[in-house]
Amino acid sequence: MDNIEDDDMPVLSGSALDALKEFYADRDAQLQKFEELKQKAEEQADAPLTMEAFAEDYSNETATLLAQELLRDADAETVIAVVSAPSVFIQVKNLLRMIETEKRPKVHLLEFDRRFDVFPEFTFYDYHDPLKLPPHMKGTVDRVVCDPPFLNEECQTRAALTVRWLFKSWGQVKSDENGMPDSRLIVCTGERVGDIVNRVYRPQGIATTTYLPVHSKGLSNEFYCYANYECEHWKWRKPEESS
Repeated sequence: MDNIEDDDMPVLSGSALDALKEFYADRDAQLQKFEELKQKAEEQADAPLTMEAFAEDYSNETATLLAQELLRDADAETVIAVVSAPSVFIQVKNLLRMIETEKRPKVHLLEFDRRFDVFPEFTFYDYHDPLKLPPHMKGTVDRVVCDPPFLNEECQTRAALTVRWLFKSWGQVKSDENGMPDSRLIVCTGERVGDIVNRVYRPQGIATTTYLPVHSKGLSNEFYCYANYECEHWKWRKPEESS
């Protein structure tokens, strides 16, 4: 058994070898990007953090816009949760650098990819266990952006359970003098699950908006933004526009 003939060893074709090399090169590039991200996070570098080359991330414009909305009128008493949207979290981190430390809101990143644990705001999150989170986070959050990882009812519904668990108030949203709700919710996901989104988040007053998030690499599925408030960046769609 020790004398295995060379002829018995599997041999990869040239195309298979090229594909394997491409896979490892891409993997190494991704790891290098996270090492750079980790170094910047640890050093508190002046250069802004980026999500360049990471899969399924928003365009810089979309990530920045969503981050700005999360931080709009926020103060040190505000608590923000970014659920399965790491590129938005990166832009939140960048924008927070422009705010005095004592005035910065508290931010949580709930994410499945453990490579983001280089950030102190990171909490591991798996939608299969939607409530398997640190107990101290329950009922503490004022603002949420959520991008469920899959376009199916199970994922969307379980993510909604997480969002409900996080919010300080659910189903009793109050608005200030400017019409802004005290619990602000933004959900970015596919158009085809719009009925599910509008149903599971109905208690928070969510509706389909006119804003269309853009991904840096492009997606085959049409993406919508759903929110429980209107702003300069989006309005609620009329029923005929949402169909």
